[in-house]
Amino acid sequence: MSSDIRRLTAAAALAIAVVLTTASCGLAGTAASTAAGGASEAQQAEQAKTTEDRVKQQVQDAARAAQQQRDQAEQAAR
Repeated sequence: MSSDIRRLTAAAALAIAVVLTTASCGLAGTAASTAAGGASEAQQAEQAKTTEDRVKQQVQDAARAAQQQRDQAEQAAR
């Protein structure tokens, strides 16, 4: 009888170890996934900021070029 109890105790301990190991792997995977997602979002935000800055610069350049054309047209009309 005592060997049966030891086997059940060993089996229960093994089952608990497997459950805990699996659970901790899931948590670690979730944490890693969350961290990667956060880094990805940060990278996307940085790219969006870079794109926004580039578009603003292009708009300013186009406005300057249009103003220069107007100024040249006015001088040519005089």
